[in-house]
Amino acid sequence: MARKGIGIISLLFIMASLFLFPVSVHSQADGPVVYTVAVEDTVTAGTAKNIKRAIDYSQRQNADALVILINTPGGLVDATLDIIQTISAAKVPVITYVTPKGAIAASAGTFILMGGHLAAMSPGTTCGAAMPVTMSADGGGMEAADQKTIKFLAEHMRSIAQENGRPGDIAEKFVLENLSLGNEAALQQGIIDVNAKDLQELLNVIDGREVITAAGKINLDTANAETIHLGMNPEEQLTHIISDPTLAVIFLMLGIYGLIIAFSSPGFMLPEVLGSISLILGLFGLGLFEVNLTAGLLIVLGIVLLITELFTPTYGVLGIGGIVSMILGIAFLPVEPLMPGDWFASFRGMAIGVGIVGAGFLFIVLKGILNLRKIKPMQGPGEFAADEGITIEPLEPSGLVKIRGEIWRATSMSGETIPADTKIKVVKRDNIQLLVEKDNRSADNPADNQ
Repeated sequence: MARKGIGIISLLFIMASLFLFPVSVHSQADGPVVYTVAVEDTVTAGTAKNIKRAIDYSQRQNADALVILINTPGGLVDATLDIIQTISAAKVPVITYVTPKGAIAASAGTFILMGGHLAAMSPGTTCGAAMPVTMSADGGGMEAADQKTIKFLAEHMRSIAQENGRPGDIAEKFVLENLSLGNEAALQQGIIDVNAKDLQELLNVIDGREVITAAGKINLDTANAETIHLGMNPEEQLTHIISDPTLAVIFLMLGIYGLIIAFSSPGFMLPEVLGSISLILGLFGLGLFEVNLTAGLLIVLGIVLLITELFTPTYGVLGIGGIVSMILGIAFLPVEPLMPGDWFASFRGMAIGVGIVGAGFLFIVLKGILNLRKIKPMQGPGEFAADEGITIEPLEPSGLVKIRGEIWRATSMSGETIPADTKIKVVKRDNIQLLVEKDNRSADNPADNQ
């Protein structure tokens, strides 16, 4: 057993090592080397970690450039700002590239595009639409964020663009006016530097151009460069998953429901384990994006009401209030102005889905409680009432009887003697003995042994 335990611990250690310290990718080429990293789907804390690692690794390998491939509808503000700061401090040339054909760099994606030392787009791509949004007070749709948020992000967009030699007055319109530009218009107005149909064409076109990084002026050497992609490692993938507000809330709810089940029926262990893990992941995820404090308090109130309903049943009154409170809390929980409008709609749908699941869970619990209340007590005076049995020895007036396969001491209710092997019927239980009477239906027919 000890050897088996050591083997399991060794395996876990190896897996943890691969998780935390993934194997590096090395190039065998003698010519120029360019690394690539992708910004896809929602921009999250995992995306920011991936880009930081890619930039650090590119610098250590003395790469000729790093290309960030962009195709995103938006994402988290903090993660986006972290990415921009990382690019700004990079010594390796960072090229931001909206690709493939049909891709978009909307909202947070536009900020990242503007942060590149050199920006490019593929034909048929679009950037812009970066006006901060929030869910309307009635939860029925989207509306522009407050003026403070809009002005701050507009000025930041202008600053990023001007730092990289792009027109700040046009860049700030992405935020102030929700401006969107196709690749041709973006090139004509100086928002990007190059149009290229694919990565290889991009690297050939920008070869020899001068860019300014944190290390100073660098002439790009990218023609016919070997390209190596740096994908997310397991740690970044996990962070990417749990920092998505939708998934973070789902983990949170799974954790809450799991622990509620565990508290109501302890000992099974699976709800406790899965509930604890999900709750930890959910809480960690909530810490990676901006949340509405009032919405958080509504979720906590909903949890308290649900738990109260389980332990002091009010036939659904507190439970329904708890579910409504949680739905409202979830719907207004994330405060992320650079997320796409469609995402808020889907998030609201998820909140309703959580409410439906919670209602179903509450219905099952209440039904179980009502069914339990209909069951006769298993102990007490009426435990064996009306049950039939047989005398093992004469009751004069007390003796032994057999009931439900068990031997009990019994006393004749009337005080009369009841012979052995006679059917009897229990009247009631009196502590550790039974009060019985002769079963008159079989008075003339002694019973067979049961």
